[in-house]
Amino acid sequence: MVPHLVTALTGPINELEARVLESMPATERWFRLEWMEHTPPFYASVDVRNAGFKLAPVDTNLFPSAFNLLTPQMLPQAVQAAMAAIEKVCPEARNLVVVPDAPLCNLKLAHLATLARVFTQAGLNVRLGTFDPSVKAATTLTLPEGGEMTLEPMVRRKGRLVLQSGFDPCTILLNTDLAAGVPPVLRGLNEQYLLPPLHAGWTVRRRSRHFEAYEELAKRFAKLLGMDPWLIHPSTSLVTGLDMSAAQGLEQLQAEADAQLTKVRRKYKDYGIQDKPFVVLKSDVGTNVGVMTVRDPKEIAGLNERCRGCLSSGQQGEVFRDFLVQEGVPTFERVHDAVAEPVVYTMDRYVVGGYYRVHAQRGVDESLNVPGSSFVPLAFTEAQQLPRLGERPGASVPNRFYMYGVVARLALLAAAYELEATDPLAETLETA
Repeated sequence: MVPHLVTALTGPINELEARVLESMPATERWFRLEWMEHTPPFYASVDVRNAGFKLAPVDTNLFPSAFNLLTPQMLPQAVQAAMAAIEKVCPEARNLVVVPDAPLCNLKLAHLATLARVFTQAGLNVRLGTFDPSVKAATTLTLPEGGEMTLEPMVRRKGRLVLQSGFDPCTILLNTDLAAGVPPVLRGLNEQYLLPPLHAGWTVRRRSRHFEAYEELAKRFAKLLGMDPWLIHPSTSLVTGLDMSAAQGLEQLQAEADAQLTKVRRKYKDYGIQDKPFVVLKSDVGTNVGVMTVRDPKEIAGLNERCRGCLSSGQQGEVFRDFLVQEGVPTFERVHDAVAEPVVYTMDRYVVGGYYRVHAQRGVDESLNVPGSSFVPLAFTEAQQLPRLGERPGASVPNRFYMYGVVARLALLAAAYELEATDPLAETLETA
């Protein structure tokens, strides 16, 4: 199932595809040299928007939670990438515990089963562990497609985290974003590896820091290819210290939205784009419950209490005070006439697959990551890093998927820069 663009495949996006393909050796060498200097996040998913005139990431998740949406054809790539990732961290690794989100009722069982399968085939003994206090003994979980998994409480013993049954992992894979804080039992572990590290969670991580790193990388990459970085970068600014509950600071948010819209209008004029620009408001931290599309800054002044609450509250009840004002990237991809956007999955430095997020009731300028979305696997009939050279721009599905992978890897590299900047051990290591 391959979505189509309702706009003609002409103009800047074709220029981008042509530049990326003709520069493929330089592109791959550039990534290779970057990965020699920087460690990629263990795994990630990147939401990409294809506007027809630009292609850009709009969110990067370092705790991806839908591996079950990858097709069986994609899983061998995930297994190979898992082998490479584990080998970097602990070549002697034998036992792995996957720690999912709590509480028990929120577990995504099909996703966890797929993760367990990938790492089992990568040569590890895999178990599920939890810090959820409601799980006091080993609990059998029935999988949606048949079969069972066992979820066990984790306990601290002599500076190590082990399962209640005694299973002692050398590696602990976190599949929870730590939005509610870091459990004390995860700190100061003795010779056990936490993947991703604790500072990848929302207790430390900030979207503004991520997109700042991405902007710098987009400029460098665009210079390499001789193109405008705007074609792969959503302009982003940060507004801090707002109190949405009291509607304080809305004027500041409105002014920043107006400034962003003015910049985007100039770009649209330069490229002859007739679409109406918009910006997106989202929190700087945490899993967004509310993402708001703003087409006119005056809309912000009229936000009612419910809308302000959606913007400023997280899934764990967190209250947000810092917000991104980001250039909106429309999506003109469709599946069954419904608006769609690609989500690209990575492990280590490799693209391992992805899917389209689809929503029939949303517009091209709205977030699709809301209830009611459905999912269609990306049609990776061939390896996504093997484009078809010589094809007419805009006519080749593998070439479009290759572009998705390039943009996703740029976001992945930005996340690597971001994690290095926030690593609490970095200063210690430098001075040791």
